[in-house]
Amino acid sequence: MFTNNQRQEERIGKYGTPRLQYLQELVSQFQNASDEEYLLFIIPGGLTQHTETKERIVANLANFAYDPYNYVFLRQLNVLELFLDCITEPNEKLVEFGIGGVCNSCADPANAAIITQSGGIPLIIQCLSSPVQNTVNYAIGALYYLCNSSNKEEILRPEVIDVIQRYAAAEAVNVSFSNLANAFLDKHVSGNN
Repeated sequence: MFTNNQRQEERIGKYGTPRLQYLQELVSQFQNASDEEYLLFIIPGGLTQHTETKERIVANLANFAYDPYNYVFLRQLNVLELFLDCITEPNEKLVEFGIGGVCNSCADPANAAIITQSGGIPLIIQCLSSPVQNTVNYAIGALYYLCNSSNKEEILRPEVIDVIQRYAAAEAVNVSFSNLANAFLDKHVSGNN
């Protein structure tokens, strides 16, 4: 369910944390889990406490990104850029949650403009080759919403269309990939032939 001011006031009550403040706290926590700390707390198995903290925070922010009520706050706090930064990380969970946040927020034209102006399209295209299924799904969904007359040459390159066509043909392997890829092709490629 999407939020509005009245619903938000009812949810936080008299002593609750306002949404902007809560999101600011999440962003601050993410920034404070620095790479120096990350290197100090290696846990057997390769993960760190701070890596897991960053993953949880980005996943939480990505969940807030689906609700239009939060869009102004996300832009104000540069969360869209934080999502894009996560896509450049070697940690597949950060990539997955980062592209999930991009996908959840990019249907909004103001968010889409920030994502494209911040160099997001090449990062999203890279996610099409991820070994993580959710990452690929989010990437296809994000490209679906971002592709428009101002950036279609950047998105509708032959190598990108080829990858998406392969996902469209993979219905027996992954119906989700196939459905998203076919929707993308129907909207952005079929009319261009």
